[in-house]
Amino acid sequence: MSSYVERRTNPAAWAAFWFALAGLVLMPIPLFIGLILGGGLSIVAAILAVIALLKGLARSGTGIAPVVFAAIFVALTWGGISMGGGIVW
Repeated sequence: MSSYVERRTNPAAWAAFWFALAGLVLMPIPLFIGLILGGGLSIVAAILAVIALLKGLARSGTGIAPVVFAAIFVALTWGGISMGGGIVW
């Protein structure tokens, strides 16, 4: 009998969550700094979220909750940038 216990986590989902949260926090910095930092991190988070969603669905839906929150954070970041966040003072 093995003492190894399989962990049912999705590391790509957690990476997407943290990148999206960092992008959302950094987005309001003015003078295009927030656009570059927040926007760049949110693009990386969106790519990781798609990868994590596909991995989670392949494992019958485990680890999808952080992907949902990452998608919400990415949408908020892109919405904030489209309204002028990170661009104007």
